[in-house]
Amino acid sequence: MRPLQIAFVHPNLGIGGAERLVVDTALALQQRGHRVAIYTLHHDPAHCFAETRDGTLDVRVVRPWLPAAVGGRLHIACTVLRSLALARRVATAREQFDVLFVDQLSAPIPLLKHAHAHIFFYCHFPDYVQAPHATWAQRLYRAPFDALEAATTGEADMVAVNSRFTQAAFAQAFPGLPLPRVLAPALNLAAYDTPPPPPRDPAVAALRSPRRLVLSINRFERKKGLRLAIDAAALLPRDVCLVVAGGWDVNVRENTDHLREL
Repeated sequence: MRPLQIAFVHPNLGIGGAERLVVDTALALQQRGHRVAIYTLHHDPAHCFAETRDGTLDVRVVRPWLPAAVGGRLHIACTVLRSLALARRVATAREQFDVLFVDQLSAPIPLLKHAHAHIFFYCHFPDYVQAPHATWAQRLYRAPFDALEAATTGEADMVAVNSRFTQAAFAQAFPGLPLPRVLAPALNLAAYDTPPPPPRDPAVAALRSPRRLVLSINRFERKKGLRLAIDAAALLPRDVCLVVAGGWDVNVRENTDHLREL
Protein backbone atom coordinates (compact mmCIF):
# COMPACT_ATOMS: atom_id res chain seq x y z
CA MET A 1 0.00 0.00 0.00
CA ARG A 2 1.32 3.44 -0.88
CA PRO A 3 2.06 5.88 1.96
CA LEU A 4 -0.92 8.03 2.82
CA GLN A 5 -1.05 11.76 3.49
CA ILE A 6 -2.84 12.10 6.84
CA ALA A 7 -3.76 15.29 8.69
CA PHE A 8 -4.96 15.51 12.27
CA VAL A 9 -7.30 18.38 13.09
CA HIS A 10 -7.21 19.06 16.83
CA PRO A 11 -8.24 22.34 18.51
CA ASN A 12 -5.75 22.59 21.39
CA LEU A 13 -2.55 20.54 21.38
CA GLY A 14 -1.73 20.74 25.08
CA ILE A 15 -1.39 17.96 27.67
CA GLY A 16 -4.32 15.63 28.20
CA GLY A 17 -5.82 12.29 27.30
CA ALA A 18 -7.18 13.49 23.96
CA GLU A 19 -3.81 15.01 23.06
CA ARG A 20 -1.96 11.84 24.08
CA LEU A 21 -4.23 9.82 21.80
CA VAL A 22 -3.57 12.17 18.88
CA VAL A 23 0.19 12.07 19.44
CA ASP A 24 0.38 8.27 19.82
CA THR A 25 -1.83 7.68 16.78
CA ALA A 26 0.21 10.11 14.69
CA LEU A 27 3.46 8.44 15.80
CA ALA A 28 2.14 4.97 14.97
CA LEU A 29 1.03 6.05 11.50
CA GLN A 30 4.32 7.82 10.89
CA GLN A 31 6.28 4.73 11.92
CA ARG A 32 4.32 2.75 9.33
CA GLY A 33 5.59 5.05 6.60
CA HIS A 34 2.65 7.44 6.26
CA ARG A 35 3.16 11.21 6.06
CA VAL A 36 1.49 12.94 8.99
CA ALA A 37 0.75 16.56 9.89
CA ILE A 38 -1.12 17.94 12.90
CA TYR A 39 -3.15 21.13 12.52
CA THR A 40 -4.13 22.93 15.71
CA LEU A 41 -5.30 26.30 17.00
CA HIS A 42 -3.00 26.32 20.02
CA HIS A 43 0.37 24.78 20.80
CA ASP A 44 2.50 26.02 23.68
CA PRO A 45 6.04 24.52 23.63
CA ALA A 46 6.15 24.93 27.42
CA HIS A 47 2.92 22.95 27.92
CA CYS A 48 2.83 20.05 25.48
CA PHE A 49 4.11 16.54 24.83
CA ALA A 50 7.76 16.34 23.81
CA GLU A 51 7.06 14.72 20.43
CA THR A 52 5.14 17.83 19.35
CA ARG A 53 7.99 20.25 20.05
CA ASP A 54 11.20 18.32 19.27
CA GLY A 55 10.52 17.90 15.55
CA THR A 56 9.30 14.30 15.75
CA LEU A 57 5.88 15.37 14.51
CA ASP A 58 4.97 18.08 12.01
CA VAL A 59 2.80 20.50 13.99
CA ARG A 60 1.16 23.38 12.13
CA VAL A 61 -0.42 26.10 14.24
CA VAL A 62 -3.20 28.25 12.80
CA ARG A 63 -3.80 31.50 14.70
CA PRO A 64 -7.02 33.18 13.57
CA TRP A 65 -7.76 36.71 14.72
CA LEU A 66 -10.89 35.48 16.51
CA PRO A 67 -10.60 35.34 20.32
CA ALA A 68 -11.14 32.14 22.32
CA ALA A 69 -13.87 33.90 24.32
CA VAL A 70 -15.53 37.27 24.70
CA GLY A 71 -15.49 38.66 28.21
CA GLY A 72 -15.06 35.17 29.62
CA ARG A 73 -18.20 34.02 27.79
CA LEU A 74 -19.30 32.66 24.40
CA HIS A 75 -16.61 29.96 24.51
CA ILE A 76 -18.45 27.50 22.29
CA ALA A 77 -19.40 30.14 19.71
CA CYS A 78 -15.82 31.36 19.47
CA THR A 79 -14.47 27.81 19.37
CA VAL A 80 -16.76 26.88 16.47
CA LEU A 81 -15.75 29.97 14.48
CA ARG A 82 -12.06 29.39 15.18
CA SER A 83 -12.40 25.74 14.14
CA LEU A 84 -13.79 26.88 10.79
CA ALA A 85 -10.69 29.00 10.26
CA LEU A 86 -8.59 25.94 11.07
CA ALA A 87 -10.61 23.81 8.63
CA ARG A 88 -10.19 26.40 5.88
CA ARG A 89 -6.41 26.20 6.26
CA VAL A 90 -6.51 22.41 6.00
CA ALA A 91 -8.86 22.43 3.01
CA THR A 92 -6.63 24.89 1.12
CA ALA A 93 -3.30 23.25 2.01
CA ARG A 94 -0.85 22.47 -0.77
CA GLU A 95 -0.92 18.76 0.05
CA GLN A 96 -3.72 16.51 -1.10
CA PHE A 97 -4.61 14.62 2.06
CA ASP A 98 -6.01 11.10 1.86
CA VAL A 99 -7.39 10.98 5.41
CA LEU A 100 -8.38 13.65 7.93
CA PHE A 101 -8.45 12.56 11.57
CA VAL A 102 -10.81 15.01 13.30
CA ASP A 103 -11.42 14.83 17.02
CA GLN A 104 -13.24 16.66 19.83
CA LEU A 105 -15.13 19.11 17.59
CA SER A 106 -17.30 18.10 14.64
CA ALA A 107 -18.28 21.62 13.49
CA PRO A 108 -15.53 21.93 10.83
CA ILE A 109 -16.32 18.61 9.11
CA PRO A 110 -18.54 20.04 6.31
CA LEU A 111 -15.85 22.58 5.41
CA LEU A 112 -13.15 19.90 5.58
CA LYS A 113 -15.01 17.94 2.91
CA HIS A 114 -13.60 20.46 0.42
CA ALA A 115 -10.23 18.79 1.02
CA HIS A 116 -11.63 15.71 -0.82
CA ALA A 117 -10.28 13.35 1.83
CA HIS A 118 -11.83 10.57 3.88
CA ILE A 119 -12.91 12.03 7.23
CA PHE A 120 -12.56 9.99 10.40
CA PHE A 121 -14.17 11.60 13.46
CA TYR A 122 -13.10 10.46 16.93
CA CYS A 123 -15.70 11.40 19.54
CA HIS A 124 -14.28 11.59 23.06
CA PHE A 125 -17.67 12.58 24.49
CA PRO A 126 -20.68 14.40 22.99
CA ASP A 127 -20.67 18.07 23.92
CA TYR A 128 -24.47 17.93 24.02
CA VAL A 129 -24.38 15.57 27.01
CA GLN A 130 -21.85 17.46 29.11
CA ALA A 131 -23.04 21.02 28.39
CA PRO A 132 -25.52 22.56 30.89
CA HIS A 133 -29.19 22.61 29.83
CA ALA A 134 -30.80 23.32 33.21
CA THR A 135 -32.34 26.73 32.49
CA TRP A 136 -34.32 28.00 29.52
CA ALA A 137 -31.54 30.49 28.78
CA GLN A 138 -28.96 27.68 28.63
CA ARG A 139 -31.22 25.59 26.40
CA LEU A 140 -31.84 28.56 24.10
CA TYR A 141 -28.12 29.34 23.86
CA ARG A 142 -27.20 25.70 23.28
CA ALA A 143 -29.95 24.90 20.74
CA PRO A 144 -28.08 25.94 17.56
CA PHE A 145 -24.84 24.35 18.72
CA ASP A 146 -26.56 21.08 19.68
CA ALA A 147 -28.21 20.95 16.25
CA LEU A 148 -24.88 21.79 14.60
CA GLU A 149 -23.08 19.03 16.52
CA ALA A 150 -25.63 16.39 15.49
CA ALA A 151 -25.65 17.47 11.82
CA THR A 152 -21.89 17.77 11.40
CA THR A 153 -21.08 14.54 13.27
CA GLY A 154 -23.22 12.71 10.75
CA GLU A 155 -21.15 14.19 7.91
CA ALA A 156 -18.05 12.16 8.78
CA ASP A 157 -17.24 9.09 6.70
CA MET A 158 -16.55 7.10 9.85
CA VAL A 159 -17.13 7.81 13.55
CA ALA A 160 -15.50 6.07 16.51
CA VAL A 161 -15.76 6.57 20.26
CA ASN A 162 -13.34 5.79 23.06
CA SER A 163 -15.48 3.41 25.17
CA ARG A 164 -18.84 1.68 25.51
CA PHE A 165 -19.77 4.36 28.02
CA THR A 166 -19.22 7.07 25.39
CA GLN A 167 -21.02 4.92 22.84
CA ALA A 168 -24.11 4.92 25.09
CA ALA A 169 -23.84 8.70 25.57
CA PHE A 170 -23.52 9.10 21.79
CA ALA A 171 -26.70 7.09 21.24
CA GLN A 172 -28.51 9.29 23.79
CA ALA A 173 -27.28 12.52 22.20
CA PHE A 174 -27.73 11.54 18.54
CA PRO A 175 -30.51 8.93 18.29
CA GLY A 176 -30.80 9.52 14.55
CA LEU A 177 -27.18 8.60 13.81
CA PRO A 178 -25.75 5.08 13.39
CA LEU A 179 -24.07 3.69 16.48
CA PRO A 180 -20.31 4.34 16.22
CA ARG A 181 -17.72 1.65 16.70
CA VAL A 182 -15.64 1.58 19.90
CA LEU A 183 -11.94 2.23 19.40
CA ALA A 184 -10.20 2.32 22.76
CA PRO A 185 -7.11 4.56 23.05
CA ALA A 186 -3.89 2.64 22.63
CA LEU A 187 -0.97 2.64 25.05
CA ASN A 188 2.62 3.26 24.03
CA LEU A 189 3.99 0.32 26.04
CA ALA A 190 7.58 1.07 25.01
CA ALA A 191 7.42 4.21 27.15
CA TYR A 192 7.14 1.99 30.25
CA ASP A 193 9.99 -0.41 29.45
CA THR A 194 12.55 1.70 31.33
CA PRO A 195 12.03 2.71 34.96
CA PRO A 196 11.70 6.48 35.31
CA PRO A 197 14.59 8.44 36.88
CA PRO A 198 14.22 9.69 40.44
CA PRO A 199 11.91 12.71 40.57
CA ARG A 200 13.66 16.08 40.58
CA ASP A 201 10.56 17.96 41.71
CA PRO A 202 10.63 18.16 45.56
CA ALA A 203 6.83 18.06 45.63
CA VAL A 204 6.86 14.70 43.81
CA ALA A 205 9.74 13.31 45.87
CA ALA A 206 7.80 14.14 49.04
CA LEU A 207 5.12 11.64 48.02
CA ARG A 208 7.46 8.71 48.62
CA SER A 209 6.13 7.30 51.87
CA PRO A 210 4.85 4.06 53.40
CA ARG A 211 1.30 5.42 53.12
CA ARG A 212 -0.98 3.95 50.49
CA LEU A 213 -1.48 6.37 47.61
CA VAL A 214 -4.66 6.95 45.62
CA LEU A 215 -3.86 8.91 42.48
CA SER A 216 -6.36 10.97 40.50
CA ILE A 217 -5.08 12.41 37.19
CA ASN A 218 -7.56 14.75 35.54
CA ARG A 219 -7.84 18.30 34.30
CA PHE A 220 -9.08 20.72 36.95
CA GLU A 221 -12.59 20.94 35.56
CA ARG A 222 -15.84 20.62 37.49
CA LYS A 223 -17.16 17.87 35.22
CA LYS A 224 -14.28 15.60 36.29
CA GLY A 225 -15.80 15.12 39.77
CA LEU A 226 -12.66 15.87 41.78
CA ARG A 227 -14.77 17.03 44.70
CA LEU A 228 -16.25 13.53 44.93
CA ALA A 229 -12.75 12.02 45.09
CA ILE A 230 -11.78 14.38 47.92
CA ASP A 231 -14.99 13.71 49.86
CA ALA A 232 -14.49 9.96 49.45
CA ALA A 233 -10.86 10.19 50.59
CA ALA A 234 -12.00 11.84 53.82
CA LEU A 235 -13.78 8.58 54.68
CA LEU A 236 -10.71 6.37 54.10
CA PRO A 237 -8.26 5.24 56.80
CA ARG A 238 -5.57 7.70 57.86
CA ASP A 239 -2.84 5.69 56.16
CA VAL A 240 -4.31 6.46 52.73
CA CYS A 241 -3.18 9.59 50.89
CA LEU A 242 -5.11 11.03 47.93
CA VAL A 243 -3.02 12.82 45.29
CA VAL A 244 -4.99 15.02 42.89
CA ALA A 245 -2.86 15.90 39.85
CA GLY A 246 -3.40 16.79 36.24
CA GLY A 247 -3.78 19.48 33.62
CA TRP A 248 -3.90 23.03 34.94
CA ASP A 249 -3.54 26.09 32.75
CA VAL A 250 -3.39 29.58 34.22
CA ASN A 251 -5.03 30.86 31.02
CA VAL A 252 -8.13 28.69 31.52
CA ARG A 253 -10.42 30.40 33.98
CA GLU A 254 -12.23 27.23 35.01
CA ASN A 255 -8.91 25.62 35.97
CA THR A 256 -7.98 28.44 38.32
CA ASP A 257 -11.50 28.83 39.73
CA HIS A 258 -11.99 25.12 40.36
CA LEU A 259 -8.60 24.70 42.03
CA ARG A 260 -9.55 27.52 44.37
CA GLU A 261 -12.89 25.81 45.08
CA LEU A 262 -11.21 22.52 45.91
